[in-house]
Amino acid sequence: MVACRQYAEVNELLNSVKKIVICIWMSLKVLCLSAQDPQFSQFYAAPLNLNPAFAGNTEAPKIGLNYRNQWPSISQAYVTYMASYDQFLPYINSGIGFSVLADDAGRGLYRTVNFNAYYSYKVIFEDDLQMRLGVHAGYISSRVAWSRLVFLDQLDPEFGAISPGGLPYPTNEVPPETGTNVSAMDISAGFLVFNRTFYAGLALKHLNSPEFSFLNVNPDLTNNGLPIGISLHTGAELDFIRLGSLGQVYLAPNAQFVKQGEFMQLNIGTIFRYYKVGTGVWYRHANTNPDALIFLIEGRHDIYRIGYSYDMTLSSLNGTGGAHEISFIVNFEGGKKESRYNDCFNLFR
Repeated sequence: MVACRQYAEVNELLNSVKKIVICIWMSLKVLCLSAQDPQFSQFYAAPLNLNPAFAGNTEAPKIGLNYRNQWPSISQAYVTYMASYDQFLPYINSGIGFSVLADDAGRGLYRTVNFNAYYSYKVIFEDDLQMRLGVHAGYISSRVAWSRLVFLDQLDPEFGAISPGGLPYPTNEVPPETGTNVSAMDISAGFLVFNRTFYAGLALKHLNSPEFSFLNVNPDLTNNGLPIGISLHTGAELDFIRLGSLGQVYLAPNAQFVKQGEFMQLNIGTIFRYYKVGTGVWYRHANTNPDALIFLIEGRHDIYRIGYSYDMTLSSLNGTGGAHEISFIVNFEGGKKESRYNDCFNLFR
């Protein structure tokens, strides 16, 4: 009985230490590291977040909702939401779009909200070769819950961060002089070159390198603000059956490379769509390490499209629960039997 009780006490202490370490890691991630933009595994279901040139990818209005829960085993470490609207305006040959993106780390420990506006212009070189140029202007606002952070001077060797009386130990750390809220304007640009089968695009985020720090600490010595994010993406649509000019059965291999500061990520995979049902698999490589296998299933009906994906972690973080992602799109021209589009962007609509 004594041995069992001692084992239970040791196990409880280890769990407490684990939670404290995670809290410290989250705190350092928030306060000391340069920000990394949220990334969706279903990037094709959030095209405005991928490249502003995708604004107006549909002639009728399109509404998109995206939800991502990353590492759910660590008390919902990262949860990201996005709502978007865009459409094409043929009389000015342009696309417009708007989105709101919210990123929540540690259940409110660190929250960021982005308000974004997009504009794109379509250039037709010839019937089967086109280009889209896009720009984005946004407003970023972040808040850190300072009272929830745990610092080293709050950790007791025996009891951890909480005293036997149930109260947290005090800290000598003081909140930043600039406050616990920061905000900045943000500018991005991008372009797409495409025909009916193949596309390639480039997006540059944070072109104005917005100052965005609570403690004025920036480990990226080559930049005085947020590091510029570079996204290269390419893909194809291999049609097997077409109805009018709308692909109904196709294979869509895609690749995406992202670099921001010292962070690099490569996604390679494909989606196979058979009429109203699609399925796919992706491989994600982060920096020098394998990161995840991504499995997707989606369904379409009339103007509606819903997709679910799961990131199966391949790295040392395989005990974190991976990531779950859900997308829901309403494309108000999706019920049409024919399409005037002469491109390979069915995957993004």
